[in-house]
Amino acid sequence: MIRYSLDLPIVLIYKCGHVHRVRAESQFARRSAPARVLPRGWQGSQAHPLANLSCLSDEVIEGLKVLLRGSVAVPSVDAVFTLERTLPHGHVAAVLGAARGSGAASWFGSAPKELQPVLLAMLVARVISPASKLATHRLLHDDTASSSLGRVLGVGQCSADDLYRALDWLHGAQPAIERRLARRHLAGSTLVLYDLTSTWLTGRCCELAARGHSRDGKRDDPQIVFGLLCSSEGCPIAVEVFEGNTADPATVAAQVSKLKDRFGIEHLAWVGDRGMLTSARIEQVLKPAGMDWVSSLRAPQIAQLADEHGAFQPSLFDERNLLELTSQHFPGERLVVCRNPLLAEERARKRLALLGATEVDLDKIVSATRRSRHPLRGEDAIGLRVGRVIGRFHMAKHFELVITPMSLTYRRKLDAIQAEAALDGLYVIRTSVPATKLDADATVAAYKSLAHVERAFRCMKTIDLHVRPVFHYSEQRVRAHVFLCMLAYYVEWHMRERLKPMLFDDEHLEEASAARASPVAKALRSVHAKAKDASKTADDGTPLHSFRTLLQDLSTLAYNITHTHLNPEAKILTTTRPTPVHTKAFKLLGLNPACTQ
Repeated sequence: MIRYSLDLPIVLIYKCGHVHRVRAESQFARRSAPARVLPRGWQGSQAHPLANLSCLSDEVIEGLKVLLRGSVAVPSVDAVFTLERTLPHGHVAAVLGAARGSGAASWFGSAPKELQPVLLAMLVARVISPASKLATHRLLHDDTASSSLGRVLGVGQCSADDLYRALDWLHGAQPAIERRLARRHLAGSTLVLYDLTSTWLTGRCCELAARGHSRDGKRDDPQIVFGLLCSSEGCPIAVEVFEGNTADPATVAAQVSKLKDRFGIEHLAWVGDRGMLTSARIEQVLKPAGMDWVSSLRAPQIAQLADEHGAFQPSLFDERNLLELTSQHFPGERLVVCRNPLLAEERARKRLALLGATEVDLDKIVSATRRSRHPLRGEDAIGLRVGRVIGRFHMAKHFELVITPMSLTYRRKLDAIQAEAALDGLYVIRTSVPATKLDADATVAAYKSLAHVERAFRCMKTIDLHVRPVFHYSEQRVRAHVFLCMLAYYVEWHMRERLKPMLFDDEHLEEASAARASPVAKALRSVHAKAKDASKTADDGTPLHSFRTLLQDLSTLAYNITHTHLNPEAKILTTTRPTPVHTKAFKLLGLNPACTQ
């Protein structure tokens, strides 16, 4: 049998069971593409074909190559598996594993069984995608899920009401959960950090909303105030929500009572700023409760101390930038006077700038009293304009003003300015803790550790957890919402501690602290942290992240839901292969991304 192919340059002749190759001389053959043949052997430089494969598709030919190499050819994946859905998963596995490792399962152990996974899902969702409870419900629901969280925890069919029931339960469980955290982190501790912040609300329905001093500059909106208790390392322990017009010192008594009555802690040293731990609160709350304190003096108290001991000359701080003394006005306390030269320069610069800006505005008023047309007249009219000017920059104490019905004259109070300049860069830390437990350097470091609480407020309010806007109106749910955000920060805090090699965070804070000549000096980053900042890479060459961008990177590890044509009802769950960044993150967290059930 002879078979000719006009569109191929090869003609195969089947004769006596053998296959031979001849070249077609047709004009069609000369213009056609080269043929692909299966050779039987070689003689010299000629290949003897066994079959012509040109009519086969590329996929079939690739399968034949696999077979000829001794492997097993299988049908395409699409012919065997159907991929139903792919969901972001890596960030869910990381936060969920960290939450369980932090004890979240025990926090919610007394909740109704059907609410336990819902509470855990709300906690994880607050870290990976902070939003309203309705948005969280969409995140979890099987039909609208944008992550694997709902499927992993089996809450993909929960209702929005389930989330609100879980939030109501959390409000009642707050004392017990905080008691667990206090036993874990405050047992045997010397210090507890306490600070207060505010966040605004919209609407007029919340019982806690009131107008007060806004730390966010939102003077037109009502607000709530909440105080955060942290360990000396900055780990959050407890949170309390107050009405928006509550002053800082008024919250101290409730927190001391919580520490003694709820947590059973009889003695600790409270670390708070001068606006929080005032002399009145120390005398009325801390001393009767048997608590110690670390705080600082206000400017008038520092001036009083300078009058008592004489002017603090810069030469006194040449060696350590601090000195320790006592005062009859603060019996039983140690006072640590610190001088920061950089702070002194900044305060002097700022004072001169404000004095100059005030004089520019006062000169405008003087010109208004001297103009020929419609001059400014009357003590009341001149006084009102002067009041607005000096109140704007808070420089009234440094000017002597003379107002008449026809004119305004002013001059600087040089003695008052010089007296204030003598205290530039000085701050005084007061403490009742004996030197045997907390020396001068440790006292300064303890007061500066309040920066941990400020960092927690930044994470909770703006960067990561978004406690605001508050979408609740009832007092109970507002308190539960803030508590949920605190628990989410607790999980994030522990994750940050483990993930430091992948973040810009300083892994060697002790080294940086030891390199400082004095605790008063500006905090330094370690040599290792500076190297990370310069290279933007970790020691192993992987890119560094912020906590938020690392979660975004982890989310690219996908959760796939598939089934076979033989049994469409049986779902096969797989995760994609981790990248080196994913592998490193889960190793640091001590987790396996495939084991999340």
